[in-house]
Amino acid sequence: MTADWKAGLGFSLVTAIMWGALPIALKVVLAEVDSLTVTWIRFLVCTVIAMAWYGYRSGSGVRRLLSRPLWPLTVLAVAGLLTNYICYLVGLDHTTAEAAQILIQLAPLLLLVGSVWLFREPFSNVQWAGVLAVGIGLLLFFHHRLQALASLDDGYLLGLLMILLAALTWTVYGLAQKQLLKQVSANDLLLLVYIAGTLCYLPAASPEQVLRLDGLGLAMLAFASLNTIIAYASFGIAMTRWQASRVSAVITLAPLLTLLFVNLGNTVYPGFVEVEPLDWRNWLGAVLVVAGSTLAALGNRL
Repeated sequence: MTADWKAGLGFSLVTAIMWGALPIALKVVLAEVDSLTVTWIRFLVCTVIAMAWYGYRSGSGVRRLLSRPLWPLTVLAVAGLLTNYICYLVGLDHTTAEAAQILIQLAPLLLLVGSVWLFREPFSNVQWAGVLAVGIGLLLFFHHRLQALASLDDGYLLGLLMILLAALTWTVYGLAQKQLLKQVSANDLLLLVYIAGTLCYLPAASPEQVLRLDGLGLAMLAFASLNTIIAYASFGIAMTRWQASRVSAVITLAPLLTLLFVNLGNTVYPGFVEVEPLDWRNWLGAVLVVAGSTLAALGNRL
């Protein structure tokens, strides 16, 4: 462990808190603003901040990303993350914050499995046990939905499918980024993603919908817009100060933080956001998903 482990742990926790709170903020905003507009605003804010923060240093990196050897992977990465953003929001709009955050945990797991398949990375028995724990955890968390599968609301099923698609497209982004980062920095790639998202979603955005938001809604929109910059910056710092596997393990706490924040929010403000009906099997499933993700991330380093 490096001498900077305290900083690594601290920034990892900031990332987990940001990602744990994000679906709750988005759920509030989506009650008044459509998913395409929210996505466009988030990309616009990220573009402005990134350009002011480090954009002047990213010119050569962005040009390298668009050059002939790298542009196919760049297209995959950009398209993957842009699709991930909108699919996650559409899915969140039709499910609950807790369900979305639990199911999206498939994304880093699929990235691990994809790395084993494409890049022949080693995958231990401990990590396979983690994959199995995640599968069992998901079945337990959604047990009440599975029991009533025939009568489930079509919107909820659509939401789950969109979250699953969000996990798959994030995996495409992650695998492409893994190769691109050998030649460019993560900030250069993210800047290109932000600019592409701002331009791609502009024609479908309706910024006037923001006028419908009250003070809480505006605060949640501002938080959701800043969340990406804060979370990814914290994640990047954590990765430079601490082992990647340990950073990943801490970040798997995000779903449990979402469950905690939802319950706290509805305790203080009843009806704050829609909640997933939870019993002991749901909680056990959530813990298994987090524990399984941790095992998969850490492997034999526990």
